[in-house]
Amino acid sequence: MLTAGLVLVVVLALAFDFTNGFHDAANAIASAVSTRALSLRAALALAAVMNLIGALLGTGVAVTIASGLIDTPVGDDALHVVTAALVGAIVWNLLTWYFGLPSSSSHALVGGLVGAALASATTVHWTGVLEKVVIPMVVSPVVGLLLGYVVMTAIMWGFRNANAHRAGRLMRRAQVFSAASLALGHGLQDAQKSMGVIVLALVVSGHQDSYSVPLWVIVACALALALGTYSGGLRIMRTLGRRIFHLTPPHGFAAELSASSVLYLTAFVFHAPISTTHVITSAVMGVGATTRRSAVRWSVAADIAKGWVLTLPASAVVAAAAYGVVALV
Repeated sequence: MLTAGLVLVVVLALAFDFTNGFHDAANAIASAVSTRALSLRAALALAAVMNLIGALLGTGVAVTIASGLIDTPVGDDALHVVTAALVGAIVWNLLTWYFGLPSSSSHALVGGLVGAALASATTVHWTGVLEKVVIPMVVSPVVGLLLGYVVMTAIMWGFRNANAHRAGRLMRRAQVFSAASLALGHGLQDAQKSMGVIVLALVVSGHQDSYSVPLWVIVACALALALGTYSGGLRIMRTLGRRIFHLTPPHGFAAELSASSVLYLTAFVFHAPISTTHVITSAVMGVGATTRRSAVRWSVAADIAKGWVLTLPASAVVAAAAYGVVALV
């Protein structure tokens, strides 16, 4: 029988998934909307459907979140740790959404888990945090930037003699598929993080022994993420779609194709919870740099990078404070 504490964790995990959806909806559709390849509502609907499908395709990242980052002692205090972690992640998501800063929901959740674990004297698996979170956090944006530059350069070379109007129309159509591919990758990566938290709660509360993800958890998280995505994230969309670099259909296609490739690789091969936000933002910078380096607003990129750096410690601090409150209740 589900306890009140476990039900609270499930509700908070789905709430986090919802905030993740509207916070990160811009990741998949900002470039497609800004280049007018898709209308806003059509793009949101496409992203929601592909998020839903992507969330059903794997559980490797969920297992990493559930078993690879913190210890799993059984008892009520363990549920307090998970609850506080979710509170920290949700609060940071809402703050960064309000200020239009494309930070990482994934790293907010990881920071929340670490902060709550430290506040409760729960063991943190620092090797797992380093190998599965910190290293991919650093490497994946670099790969996204370089891949974006290479793909955009290849497109420019391949269409060097093409009619500009026809090439633009072709790229605008192709961008529908690249946006769908990116949304699929976002669902594959981000829905699994909430799945992992719920599985962790099920294990620490004694409701299951293994870290396998039940079907009801997969479906619930997929639906919550899809609903959140359809509700949109216009503040962050403006930052990704216009403020970093003025995207054209070829630029948008190259950025989305590059970012989705990184998401699939890390989810299926390495089971690492990377940030969709980091990867697509760096890919936009990469494609923009093919025009000229001054075309990218590096000052905006620097502000975003500050948000990336702050996410883990800030969400950890909020989660630690939340643990102090939850433990007293």
